[in-house]
Amino acid sequence: MTDHPDRKAARRLKAAAAATAIAASLGAVPAAAQTAPGEIAPRPTLNFYGVTGAIDTPSAFSQPDGEFGFTASSFAGINRFTLSFQILPRVQGAFRYTGFDNLYFGGYEDYYDRSFDLTVQVLKERRYLPAMKIGFQDFIGTGVLSGEYIVASKTLAGGQLELSGGIGWGRLGTFGEIGTPFGDRPRRKAGQGGEFEVDQFFKGPAASFASVAYRPNDRLTLTAEYSSDDYVRETGGRGPRDEPLFDRDSAFNFAASYRLNDNVTLGAAYLYGSEFGLRVSFNANPNRPGVVGSAGAAPKPLAERPSRQAQPQAWTTAWVGVKDMQQTFLEKLNDDLETEGLVATSLDVRSPQEVEVHFRNLRYNSEAQAVGRVARSLSRVMPASVETFRIVPEIDGMAVSTLVMNRSSLEATVNAPGGTDALAQTTRIEAGLPIDPTAARNEEYFPRFDWAISPFVRRLLFDPAEPVRLQFGIRAQADYEPLPGLVFSGSVSKGLIGDVDSDRTEDAGNIPQVRTDYGRYNEETDIALDRLTAAYYFDIAPNTYGRVTAGYLERMFGGVSAEVLWKPVDSRLGLGAEINYVQKRGYETQFDFRDYDVVTGHVSAYYELPRGFTAQVDVGRYLAGDVGATLALDREFASGWKIGAYATKTDVSAEDFGEGSFDKGIRVEVPLDWFLGKPTRQTLSTSVSPVTQDGGARLRVDGRLYDRVTDYHESSIGNSFGRVWR
Repeated sequence: MTDHPDRKAARRLKAAAAATAIAASLGAVPAAAQTAPGEIAPRPTLNFYGVTGAIDTPSAFSQPDGEFGFTASSFAGINRFTLSFQILPRVQGAFRYTGFDNLYFGGYEDYYDRSFDLTVQVLKERRYLPAMKIGFQDFIGTGVLSGEYIVASKTLAGGQLELSGGIGWGRLGTFGEIGTPFGDRPRRKAGQGGEFEVDQFFKGPAASFASVAYRPNDRLTLTAEYSSDDYVRETGGRGPRDEPLFDRDSAFNFAASYRLNDNVTLGAAYLYGSEFGLRVSFNANPNRPGVVGSAGAAPKPLAERPSRQAQPQAWTTAWVGVKDMQQTFLEKLNDDLETEGLVATSLDVRSPQEVEVHFRNLRYNSEAQAVGRVARSLSRVMPASVETFRIVPEIDGMAVSTLVMNRSSLEATVNAPGGTDALAQTTRIEAGLPIDPTAARNEEYFPRFDWAISPFVRRLLFDPAEPVRLQFGIRAQADYEPLPGLVFSGSVSKGLIGDVDSDRTEDAGNIPQVRTDYGRYNEETDIALDRLTAAYYFDIAPNTYGRVTAGYLERMFGGVSAEVLWKPVDSRLGLGAEINYVQKRGYETQFDFRDYDVVTGHVSAYYELPRGFTAQVDVGRYLAGDVGATLALDREFASGWKIGAYATKTDVSAEDFGEGSFDKGIRVEVPLDWFLGKPTRQTLSTSVSPVTQDGGARLRVDGRLYDRVTDYHESSIGNSFGRVWR
């Protein structure tokens, strides 16, 4: 059955309206990253493909380091949605989801395609030399959009004029061919997509493209380009009516884009002599504040000691022999910390000159900020003779590090220019140690009970029958900690609007169905028991941590999970191991199990790289019994943002795995305080995988150790130490 032309036009209008709605909603976000009120920081445009470029062609410019972008564009029934990220100052990556109305490709009338891009700027622009970039478009995918290019770009007239020109292959070499400089392009292999086909790179016909952009001011950009993309598949005519998506009457495109603020850009274009298109881009950057200013309370002042010569009696150590003095100091410290969202769990006077405090951070996303406020409180509570503060952060009962701060350094740097850097030089980070048996303990803090009721959004993406499915609902969750480290946790949710049911309930053939039947869990139950667990976290030895979790571990599996992690506070390397015995949970009821069980587990290596990157390799057995490895690369910013990508390859063949050939995806975590401007430890996190399959699937258990303990280790504290006085 084919679409009536009116319905086709309506769908194009709907896509354009959706892009406009996204722009309107994003325009309500506080004006992040503005250099000054009314001023907009210069930044290259994102094109209709959602990467740095002109209109439909790329440029050699780079976004600011860490720039995160979302672009929605639509023309001629081609709707693209792209997430882009400036991974390094010269490297940009992108994930794109494209819908083609009435393309009649791959067995579908309306075809949807997923693709990844990677670009590398090999030369930066200099006074007389242009920037130069090499790009790989749709290099892991079906190849519908695949192409490679080399492009050079130069700014003129004080940055108001931008010129770009390049040579493209693949899709970008289909119009105005100038030859095949590197040989013929092999035909793509028939398969499930998602594989690297490096033998195609820079092969086949090549063609040139060019663009010019003019910026009369910091908001408006006018662009013209010559495109080498002939849109062969889209203009060739397919399906029962054998009609093209559009007529490509010209190689020239013209566009105007307007930046509403530093976050949102709107664009309109006239493309290929026959079509009008719309684009909206949203930008954010972890290196820029989400809101101007902070709504959090200012820290209490640091209490500076009188000089020993002027008031020698203030430096007496007679207080050491006072009965219950440790408990008294602990109570005073907690009274002082009460308004700071911090709790001291123990206090140990190790000598008249040294005190050690274990504390929990309930409010601040910046760990250095929490440590700084504990230090300020200690200065107001402890006698003048105490020179050394040993501050020990606790995570679920585990002592994850010790920050050793000299009181005299705090006093000397609190108001001094460059004081933060000077304090960092004198602060030591050592291994965390358990609470000393002689220390005073905060007996009132345990048992601890926390609960929350909040809305949630479930999503099912990239289903060919319905690309986006959403369910809005409400979730209740609670944690009960009767003793340090022993945590009982549960979560129950109920969908209210929408559904994420899936038609993918068929037997997966050679692979046990461990993820592809996820739709059944939403179809069969009205109220979902997301998890119900008992977990115990503990210190095994200095720099070595353990976790044991049992119960209904996630929505689809229950069982027992155990983990150990070795991660010295001053080392870039961490090693871990995890083993799980789990059984598939039932569809219809909350507490029964199906007849599939498996032992799964991994050994893991973590290594902290420069610029906030962490590389992680996991080798082991996955939920379907397949054996293989996962490679992940994540980048954490001082603001708390985390952006990363992962790929898993196991002994499941590409044919048995199905569409996508192997598991891969991207993940993003954004701290809420970045949006709100007020301190909170809550985060928004999501992951996007091109397709959910059974191969390479891993257990989703809460509380894995690495991310929990390393926040207070040397590299993380160092990245956020600028907030120690805030």
